Amino acid sequence: MGTRPGAEPRPAGTPKTVGIVWGLLVLNTLGSAGAKTIVPLPRSLIQMVTMGALVAAFALALAVNLRLRLRAGAFMFLLTLLLVPSVISSAHLESGFGALFRCARLALFVGTLWLLSRWWDGGPTFVRHHIRMYFAVLGSVAAGLVISPGAALPELYGGRLVGALWPLTPPQIGQYAAVITGLTVLLVLGRRTDRAGAALVIVPSLVLLALTHTRTATLGLLIGLALAIGSLILTSAAARRFFTWAVLGAAVAAVGFASALQAWFLRGQSQEHFTSLTGRAKVWDALLAAPRTTTEQVLGMGLGDKSFGGLPIDNSWLAVYHEQGLTGVALVAAIIVVLGGVALLRPPSLSRACAIFLISYCAIASYTEAGLGDASPYLLHLAVAASLLAAPAPAAPLDARRPSTTRPVPARRSEVT
Repeated sequence: MGTRPGAEPRPAGTPKTVGIVWGLLVLNTLGSAGAKTIVPLPRSLIQMVTMGALVAAFALALAVNLRLRLRAGAFMFLLTLLLVPSVISSAHLESGFGALFRCARLALFVGTLWLLSRWWDGGPTFVRHHIRMYFAVLGSVAAGLVISPGAALPELYGGRLVGALWPLTPPQIGQYAAVITGLTVLLVLGRRTDRAGAALVIVPSLVLLALTHTRTATLGLLIGLALAIGSLILTSAAARRFFTWAVLGAAVAAVGFASALQAWFLRGQSQEHFTSLTGRAKVWDALLAAPRTTTEQVLGMGLGDKSFGGLPIDNSWLAVYHEQGLTGVALVAAIIVVLGGVALLRPPSLSRACAIFLISYCAIASYTEAGLGDASPYLLHLAVAASLLAAPAPAAPLDARRPSTTRPVPARRSEVT
């Protein structure tokens, strides 16, 4: 059987270099701001490491895909379009020269994803890379907790877990722990990994998540898993059993540990502080009330550090509106809607469930976390979802795989006298 003219043959396998590239992208998105570390790390040094990781990721991705074989898709098309308002608004330099630097970073980030798209085939390859890399990051957090508990649980953050070796905030650690926990649970239900190996990932990740007291990550994990497992219930007996036991366990916990769960959820905050989302609502109201020109409303102020008036915005939609305008908001919304729509149209499968989990987690976290409009872990989560929803590449033609059994006839040389 042949393939369509111009069809790309199925790659023989994903090179190991792709996993290295993914790890470098993860390192780039860890950021340079956070808690005080045991050994003080200058922010300039951290930025050199993270940006160096991105440059190295692009170079390696280009080296392993020299023929520039790309897989076009709606996700990458919309992500590329997001560069347009970013560059136009940043060119006005209202956010300083740093805006142009962030645009270059985003362009390099998107370019690296384009180069990796060749290996997006609907399989769990990038899910495994995702879990390995973020588990390694959590390993550094656990090591910092063992070496210096006081630095890892500082009073400045209310005793919440932070990165003592690399500056990571509690929401970052909670996000990484929740995402790899959810993905690992789904791999177990899909029988793509053994339970003992999964427990080595899930148990410490849940412990670290609990120590961060991160409500957004916890809700994203629970709701995302409920939606993902719900998509498997009709076709997977393991999913039905897990869902039943999870509901029973949640009911027992709600009755027997109600006071402890409430104390963990409130984190000692007052009712006023809790209802204002830890002060986020005041920043949001001030951002929306700030005067803007028509150009600033449509294209934004340029890529910045996701803050307003010196305070973090902590909302992806408002951060995108502030930096990339209504155009950016529309493009980011289109990314979520397209990925979600494609996931709903796919038949039930493990890949579809993992994609639903990642998409729903990012959608939930977008309310209290920024990052959907710039190079961030959230775009990496969505890139993994896009790789899971991609159709498998067609197999190479049979004739192309068979070795030739006939010797080529040499061309007869003609002489001109």
